[in-house]
Amino acid sequence: MNYFCNPVNVNYRYQFNDDQRNKGIKVAREAADPSMIWFKGKYYIFASMTLGVWVSEDLAVWKNHRLPESLPLYDYAPDVRVMGDYVYFCASKRGENCSFYRTKDILEAPYEEIPGTFDFWDPNLFLDEDGRLYFYWGCSNMTPVWGVELDPETMHPLGERIALIEGDASTKGYERAGEDHTLVPRSEEEIEACYQGFLKAQNMTEADFPDEYKPLVKGMFSRKPYIEGAWMNKFNGKYYLQYACPGTQYNIYADGVYVGDSPLGPFTLAKSNPFSYKPGGFIPGAGHGSTMEDPEGCLWHTSTMRISVNHDFERRVGIWPAGLDEDGELFCNQRYGDWPMAVEDARKDPWCSPSWYLLSYKKAMSASSFEEGKEPEKAADENVQTWWRPLSAERKEWLCMDLGMISEVHAVQINFADDRIDIPVPGKIGGSATQARYIEERDLATRWILEGSKDGAEYEVLVDKSGAETDLTHDLIVWEEGKKLRYLRLTGMEVPYGQKPCISGLRVFGVQEKEKPGVPEFSAQRDGDLDMKVVIRGTGALGYNILWGEEPGKLYHSCMTFEENQRIGALVKGRDYWVRVDAFNEAGITEGTVKRLG
Repeated sequence: MNYFCNPVNVNYRYQFNDDQRNKGIKVAREAADPSMIWFKGKYYIFASMTLGVWVSEDLAVWKNHRLPESLPLYDYAPDVRVMGDYVYFCASKRGENCSFYRTKDILEAPYEEIPGTFDFWDPNLFLDEDGRLYFYWGCSNMTPVWGVELDPETMHPLGERIALIEGDASTKGYERAGEDHTLVPRSEEEIEACYQGFLKAQNMTEADFPDEYKPLVKGMFSRKPYIEGAWMNKFNGKYYLQYACPGTQYNIYADGVYVGDSPLGPFTLAKSNPFSYKPGGFIPGAGHGSTMEDPEGCLWHTSTMRISVNHDFERRVGIWPAGLDEDGELFCNQRYGDWPMAVEDARKDPWCSPSWYLLSYKKAMSASSFEEGKEPEKAADENVQTWWRPLSAERKEWLCMDLGMISEVHAVQINFADDRIDIPVPGKIGGSATQARYIEERDLATRWILEGSKDGAEYEVLVDKSGAETDLTHDLIVWEEGKKLRYLRLTGMEVPYGQKPCISGLRVFGVQEKEKPGVPEFSAQRDGDLDMKVVIRGTGALGYNILWGEEPGKLYHSCMTFEENQRIGALVKGRDYWVRVDAFNEAGITEGTVKRLG
């Protein structure tokens, strides 16, 4: 059996972003906006700002392959589609015509350029069964997602573009921006006041500021949701137009879905929305993605997860099982979306429960040293935005976890973080005026040694990557048969650029011999049109999964929390909901009872 654990374990490349607003260079790793396809016996993920493509035979182990420099590798949101014998590739650029590229061999063959005739952002191609080709694009909180038919030979538009999806944060709670959907859109008067304040701060007048950038700046102040990242699938004669909202830097970044009878609409908001949603857990976010079918007929959804500490676009990629129910509703299972997941050769149940449970949350931590505010406990708080940072970059530094009892350990995920990297830009700044950056081209290395012990005195080396030549910042180690351990110690750490090693998550999964939590008691009440408040009464649980949906048997949405009071702001106005709360600890998961939302 093969396993993976989100975020996908690949070499996320460093970005040296030329931040014009703050007049400096911001350094962060990034990959986002993934297009995943199956082509000639392998999986491929094309993601923003990677300089390449990730290749896998099993969804678990991915290898990076550099793409030709002739492709627009500094442009965002690469779209990739299999059309006949070819794979078609394109990416985003405002203000310039965007070309299409095609190849019969992703890794070896040349890419043929088909010159474009217009600019676009967040593109998506879709070839219908009748041979007609359609194109979708859009990334703005001021304009919609567009659609148009293309000539499959020339890639020129056939007819005028059509507006397909508009944002509406007043009726769709999940489209509201901010952490946990807390930002209310501003009025036009408020937007204009913010814009004038911006001009004043820049010592500019209206006439000084380029017209093409005015909508972007006003949109930045609007607090309206970004509607972006279109992706089209066709199932059983229906067209499923997916889209991302409300902003990539928020924990509630999601994918919604509309359904129609034709590729250019009209479209109706699907019953189950948002389709892809992961506001809680270690690393949140599940927006701007793609949905594909594997050789066994299973659906998989891959999308963007956020860190957004060193830079708003500090992001990662996640993969989740998806499916289509008997009523044609598209769903995606993110209940335990950043726990280890088994990948089978046969058809997979998209709702199967985890085999191993989180053992590491708030366990006792110690370290050789630490900076104030970045104590060792930060590596066990299930928060990707906080981390342990030692006082030096020397390999003698160590981090240790005490699980509290001898446990059956089956998996460890080691998550490295970046913190205040201040080095000269290693190469020439490229990209466009709005996304100027240098992407690290060198293959770097992250090294470490993991030790384990039953008594805290005698340690054995579990994994030695002190000589690794790979830069895997979310590495997963699996022992299917399990190991009896109480203590885990990370030593010998070495990270790129000679920086201090930072650990955002030393995450351990397995089973402890103890009682599962009891069935949780809870109340769930609607708070206005778009929000609900859930209050959970203690059951000896480590954490909870709040599930909801529009039918008792279709609780497709979830929010993992370690709190007993949780606000959820992702409801759709005028729709009824059912709610269930499941409890989990180190011994297992206890399913709750289903209640109608009050």
